[in-house]
Amino acid sequence: MAFLSDTLSRVQPSPTIAVTQRARELRLAGRDVIGLGAGEPDFDTPDPIKRAAIAAIERGETKYTAPDGIPELKEAIRAKFARDNGLDYRPEEISVSTGGKQVLYNALIATLNPGDEVLIPAPYWVSYPDMVRMGGGTPVIVPTTLGTGFKMDAAALEAAITPRTKWLIFNSPSNPTGAGYGRAELRALTDVLMRHPHVWVMSDDMYEHLAYDDFAFCTPAEVEPGLTPRTLTVNGVSKAYAMTGWRIGYAGGPEELIAAMRKVQTQSTTNPCSISQWAAVEALTGPQEFLTEWCATFARRRDAVVAALDACPGMTCPVPEGAFYVYPSVAGCLGRTSAGGRTIDTDEDFATALLEETGVAVVFGAAFGLSPHIRISYAAADDALAEACTRIRRFCESLT
Repeated sequence: MAFLSDTLSRVQPSPTIAVTQRARELRLAGRDVIGLGAGEPDFDTPDPIKRAAIAAIERGETKYTAPDGIPELKEAIRAKFARDNGLDYRPEEISVSTGGKQVLYNALIATLNPGDEVLIPAPYWVSYPDMVRMGGGTPVIVPTTLGTGFKMDAAALEAAITPRTKWLIFNSPSNPTGAGYGRAELRALTDVLMRHPHVWVMSDDMYEHLAYDDFAFCTPAEVEPGLTPRTLTVNGVSKAYAMTGWRIGYAGGPEELIAAMRKVQTQSTTNPCSISQWAAVEALTGPQEFLTEWCATFARRRDAVVAALDACPGMTCPVPEGAFYVYPSVAGCLGRTSAGGRTIDTDEDFATALLEETGVAVVFGAAFGLSPHIRISYAAADDALAEACTRIRRFCESLT
């Protein structure tokens, strides 16, 4: 349609949202569907956070706020960065937005020019490349493999950097793989970045608190303080505090960048939801003990799902260090035919047939830049996960 912007031709709709929507449609049609496509904790928002939001409403905290966050929330974020990450930010170096996605979008829109390159390790969160394209930049994909644990090494990073590189987008633990970079692995990457002072770092730490076993989370500016003047450290309350619908993301970074992001936000959403901001204050400053219990639950679910998927013919499932996703290979299922007569040539074929024939919704790996895999979220009830794994196994066993 000639009326529409040329930008839209460079952007695809979010595949994860599309899968979730298709699952909803099938449910409305009366199908028994288990949705494992959305990255959303199945826990409810903790009661103290909900009470803080109610109290804010009753106090009349329902007006416009400062564009990038109320002072109370900025102070809570500043304290969180100092407490958890050893990062020292002033209020002027803190930005609050309508979800972590808007933080990333604001930063890219505020900094990218045509010809600028943004390095993105694959597999990647589906929105990274498209947000870069919307900002006029060029996504440069740095592939990883199952054999490397889905992690980019220093040599691959060094080889991908050019004079046009403006940003590296870094995500650990990762969506979609759950792979987490240990301190030594991250140190190797930050050493490379220190040799290339024109490259900025966008660290998406959204899954910081969802780390398992002996994996210890760390973030680039924490490992290498010399990167702080060119690092945007991004986080939010959606995943750790089961607040996906509250839409609060935040970041710490250089004041000049934060001011530019604020300018973008004043012409888009103006400010994040006032009530959600007060709820986020409680999330970051209130009781944190439930995080340990939630992590234990996620770790138990992870172990059960990995074991079940590894038992499926044609699938191989690595054990992730964090987040709440597994990213199994379905290479052994390709070139075969489903019981419903569908030819399985790609991971998208696999995911489509699995949903239509068994009612299990997952996301195909091509959406994340690495095939042949699927992403499964284990942020779901134990009985739903067990039933889904049973259906997946039967599906794999039925392939001919």
